[in-house]
Amino acid sequence: MTSPPASSASSASSASSATPAPIAPYLRRLLELVADDAPAEEYGAVAAQARVRGASAADLSELEQATGTALRVRRTLRQHRRRETELAALFDTAGDLAALRDLDAVLQSIVRRARSLLGTDTAYLTLRDDEAGDTCMRVTDGSVSPLFQNLRLSYGDGLGGLVAQTARPYATPDYRTDERFRHTGSIDEGVLDEGLVGILGVPLLLGSRGGAGGDGDVIGVLFAADRTPRPFSPDEVALLCSLAAHAAIAIDTAKAITELAEAGAVIREHAAAMQRAEEAHDRLTDLVLRGGDLSEVAAAVAGLLDGAITIHDPEGRTLAAVGRRGEPFEGAVPETASLVRLAADSHAAARAVLRDSRWTCAVLAGQELLGSLVLYGRGRLDDSDRRLFERAGVVTALLLLLSRSVAETENRVRGELITDLLTAPGRDPAGLVVRGRRLGVDLGRPCLVLVAEAADRQETGHDKLAGAAGQYLFGSDGISAEHSGTVVLLLPHDGTLPGRAARAAVAQLGHLVGGPVTVAAGGPASGPRAIADAHAEALRCLRALQSLGRIGDGASAVELGFLGVLLGNERDVDSFVTATLGPLLDYDARRGTELVRTLGAYFACGGTLTRTKDELHLHVNTVVQRLDRIQALLGAGWNDPERALELQLALRLHLLSGNR
Repeated sequence: MTSPPASSASSASSASSATPAPIAPYLRRLLELVADDAPAEEYGAVAAQARVRGASAADLSELEQATGTALRVRRTLRQHRRRETELAALFDTAGDLAALRDLDAVLQSIVRRARSLLGTDTAYLTLRDDEAGDTCMRVTDGSVSPLFQNLRLSYGDGLGGLVAQTARPYATPDYRTDERFRHTGSIDEGVLDEGLVGILGVPLLLGSRGGAGGDGDVIGVLFAADRTPRPFSPDEVALLCSLAAHAAIAIDTAKAITELAEAGAVIREHAAAMQRAEEAHDRLTDLVLRGGDLSEVAAAVAGLLDGAITIHDPEGRTLAAVGRRGEPFEGAVPETASLVRLAADSHAAARAVLRDSRWTCAVLAGQELLGSLVLYGRGRLDDSDRRLFERAGVVTALLLLLSRSVAETENRVRGELITDLLTAPGRDPAGLVVRGRRLGVDLGRPCLVLVAEAADRQETGHDKLAGAAGQYLFGSDGISAEHSGTVVLLLPHDGTLPGRAARAAVAQLGHLVGGPVTVAAGGPASGPRAIADAHAEALRCLRALQSLGRIGDGASAVELGFLGVLLGNERDVDSFVTATLGPLLDYDARRGTELVRTLGAYFACGGTLTRTKDELHLHVNTVVQRLDRIQALLGAGWNDPERALELQLALRLHLLSGNR
């Protein structure tokens, strides 16, 4: 073997002087990445780091092989986790289906779960009709077409008919162009009217044919479909097949129970506790499946536990209240501080607690306190009733989380509406009104426009105010959004004066934010253009309040009058008042006199001495002496029209700033 050139030898010598990095730490790092389920790009960085630190070619080769193995293990683990998630969902589904007794409820639950598990636009289910010799559409979820909802499919016709005939699943990314299926006019018309494109259908199989282990008896077909092209993966087909297997058993069980009920063989031997537990399970599960509201939860729990129920938010405000057996609530709700304390006690104990003859259950999402559930009129709860009450807290948490998610989405959409309404009201006024109605706001009816700003103008203060506005409007038809550094609220006008509405908002928003909030009101106004003008009016009023130093106060433009217009651009009020009335203010401060008050009364009485002395309850000579002193301090010409106007404006500003 020939010796390397001198330069090569030098390089080799330099390389050999540096100790190659051992490969073991990099292998351990790959294991850590697998354990942490790190992103795929972090795996390649390990070999790159080893290369930079002088690892040998053999070590780098081994490390690259180990990286490939680690990535394969990562993929396998992810597949297993996904499968575990799917199996958990199927397990929950099986439990829910097993608890349902009514056939219609079973069918509705099946299609809802199918749509949820596969994330499709719609899901539907057909059942076999032995008398007609075909299958008929029985239940849908996400469907909008009456024509589609009443389809009948003969065996062999369309995708569903082929599934029912062959007892095998079929999927198509685009049903309209797929020639594998026998298209008929009625089926294609229904599918077109519904707008479906990608469709997956799997058979509902029960038992086996001929007892020889062949295909099961097809009692119907379960479908999941999208309104856009969608190729369904083998895993999705397998998942829907697994759901269909559970569903077929649940349908058969529900049918059997229905037949027994119709025959009068109702099971009456259950113990009272078991009956109550079953009823609670059915009712609360139904509430979750169909998206019931908090009042329905309160009414259901009140009926089940034979007591009154109230539901509160984390600050103790009442969200729902129902009396015993669903009657109107007539009891006394505890103070908010007491409710907050009891909710904290329940949270700490991780169960419902009894205090002052009331049961309180914290409503939790993980460790986040969403509110509390309070039961009245039950001094004692046995274990089953206590578990039922605590389960109601879980259902309440689910509904509150759903409501919050929906509210966040709606607030984003409403914010876009308010932005368009205030920046371009004339671009498409009819379209703005339509968008408002979709969000539950009628822009054609009179509404008040409130503009709010926190004293803390930092980002945290602004974010708190935006969130507080959403809480303030919770349960009402009003909407709020951030706009140009302020928070804008639109409130349906119920006859409340704008200034009063502004001050009510100041009290609530200040409490929620935990600091001063200034609110100005404009309107009432109806229609996009008028609402935009009312917003401009309210914004000028807000700036006027801030110029006057009335931070944390509320008012309307009408209440400020012409001052709202004059001060809407944040003029320096203090400087103007000091420059105009300074000598009188200083004199009164030093000597305890009332020259400023006398001047105000003089102008208010039209410059008449007799009326002024009556207003101040002074002798006319005293008034004259004070006016002489005012002239001495302000100089000759203080009563000229231009100077008098400035003095009257300064007096008005001085009064509105809270000074007397």
